[in-house]
Amino acid sequence: MTGPVTATSLTEDELPALATLLASEGLPNEDVATAGRRFWRLDDPDGHVGYGGLELYERDGLIRSVVVLPERRRRGDGRRVAEAICREAVALGLDRLWLLTTGAAGFFERIGFTRVERGDAPPDIRATTQFAGLCPGSAACLRRDLTSPAAGMGGQRCM
Repeated sequence: MTGPVTATSLTEDELPALATLLASEGLPNEDVATAGRRFWRLDDPDGHVGYGGLELYERDGLIRSVVVLPERRRRGDGRRVAEAICREAVALGLDRLWLLTTGAAGFFERIGFTRVERGDAPPDIRATTQFAGLCPGSAACLRRDLTSPAAGMGGQRCM
C-alpha cells in the first residue's frame, strides 16, 4: 500500500474484464455496459488495485461495484478504492452517494456511510436496476453526504 490511488475511466473495450471480475465475486455485472454508468480502474505505484463505478442522477450518485483484486485484499486497498470513487463523485459535483450491499455494510459504515431505509433514497435512485432487481430487498442501503473541498470549512469532506 504505497502512494496515491489514481482513477482512470474505463473504455467500452475494458468493461468485459470488469464484468468477469464482478461475476467471479458474486457482484451484479449484467448492466455494466448500460449507458449512464461510469467505471474506473484504480492503480497505485505497485500496480492495479481494483475497480469502482457510479451511476449519476442529478446531484446523487449510486456507487456501483467497488471491488479490489484478490491479491490486493486485506491491505487497506478497499478503503483506498472507495476513497478514490468518492473523490471522483466530488469532482463530478455530486452531493450524495448511495449504495446497496448484502455483505459490506460494516465496511462502508466504517468509512463514513450511514445505514438508511431504502425508501429514503430519491426516486431516481430507487428506480435503478440495482434497487429494482439486481440487489435483493434484504440488501442494506447506505448513504454518504459529500461536500467539495472547495466548499469551505463548514461541510464534511469526502473521506
